[in-house]
Amino acid sequence: MVENRGDPVGGGAYNVYTGQPAGTATPTAAQLGLEPPRFCAECGRRMTVQVRPDGWWARCSRHGQVDSSDLEMRR
Repeated sequence: MVENRGDPVGGGAYNVYTGQPAGTATPTAAQLGLEPPRFCAECGRRMTVQVRPDGWWARCSRHGQVDSSDLEMRR
């Protein structure tokens, strides 16, 4: 497992659903919570994403891995 060194899903310079600069429109499915993040918020690179019945995980080759269960604990 890759250590989480940054926050590939948190507030960064890029939209995690489109890969465009932060502040661009977020797709409706993502707003409804139906899509996992596909791009790293820190660098905009496409992430490896695995969807499972109880959530998802996403891994950026530069900034590490984040799991949806980790985000739920922060709420």
